[in-house]
Amino acid sequence: MTAGEIEFEPLDTSDLDRWVGQPIGGPRLKEPMTAMDIRRWVQAMENPNRLHFDEAFAAESTFGRLVAPQSFTMWWCRGQGGFSAAFGEIPGAHLSEVADEWWFYGPRLYPGDRVRCDRMHFDYRVTTTGFAGPSVFQRGDTTYINDRGEIVAKQRNTMLRFLPANARKIAEAARAAGGAGSPDVVADRAKVGEEKLAYYRTFADHVQRCGKGVSVGDELPLGVIGPHSVASFTTQWRARPDNVWGVLTDDIALPLGYPTATSSPDMVVDPAVAAIDPGRADGLYYGPASTHVDLEKARAIGMPREFGYGYAISAWTMDYIGNWAGELGAITHSKFRNQAPALAGDATYLRGTVKAVSDDPLVAGAARVTVDVSLRSQNEVGIGVATFEVRLPWSI
Repeated sequence: MTAGEIEFEPLDTSDLDRWVGQPIGGPRLKEPMTAMDIRRWVQAMENPNRLHFDEAFAAESTFGRLVAPQSFTMWWCRGQGGFSAAFGEIPGAHLSEVADEWWFYGPRLYPGDRVRCDRMHFDYRVTTTGFAGPSVFQRGDTTYINDRGEIVAKQRNTMLRFLPANARKIAEAARAAGGAGSPDVVADRAKVGEEKLAYYRTFADHVQRCGKGVSVGDELPLGVIGPHSVASFTTQWRARPDNVWGVLTDDIALPLGYPTATSSPDMVVDPAVAAIDPGRADGLYYGPASTHVDLEKARAIGMPREFGYGYAISAWTMDYIGNWAGELGAITHSKFRNQAPALAGDATYLRGTVKAVSDDPLVAGAARVTVDVSLRSQNEVGIGVATFEVRLPWSI
């Protein structure tokens, strides 16, 4: 049977229309961020830039103290911005983050800051994907505002919502036809380790880059993440604040419509039980996120094995650009699209190329540098693509 001959289960999107364009509610964090929160985040994202965890090194920098990477902005919102992109019930559906677009407005985040998240469900479209047949791409906006009333960033997140029953049919048809699927080839750990050290050396000291030192066609250093494993996926999950017991409280009184049904009965979170055992609402131990670290559950939604989170892949890409831009640079806009999961056993390689250098239209004396990034596994499987706009001073 080919994919074109599969009889797909129908996708019921009738509950989605009422959420489009609506401001929506959600939980918020009780306490301000700490240096420990930043340290935990960069450790989980495999980003050993000392600006974010070594206070002595950071004190010597242009920031003068520990500063969060720009990827940390998503730390503040439940689901790392995905909460606003998954409103409304689709019976039997699972969801996965597949794209991110960001606009940064200047303020950076430091220990002691508080951030409020304003959310709105933006839109959705129904299409057919090679992975799961009838699917929904759903978008939501999150605006991040610090406790001084400054807008830090706006994020437009995209979630893929699909029926695992259809994804399994496609995977089974591919196997029956002798399809390649995802090769179960483990990355060479020693080789990856040496490549990571080579990458880390490119930002081991203070990086101060300016526009005059950048040219179209410049290749960025090779970035490396991995090899991925259940341990690394779990570490990434544990760096998120929204699954820590007791850290959330109800936000302003706006409607809620985050889906509570899941594709499988053993992933349903029962609020009454979770009130007694908070671990039942963890997501990783119980709930849809367990598909990332449980082989049987991963295969139940059409994945070949355990796999990484869309938000983490987006964060890797943002950190990669931030490390290259250095202390004088800042990401002003980014657009990331996921192509395939980062699978357990694989490594992810990031390659960047400067595509344009021009005057920044918003800041006199600054350059706007456009960088294209591709992410691929050691087997040359495309994991994602991104385009970044970076603000640099023309000269130091």
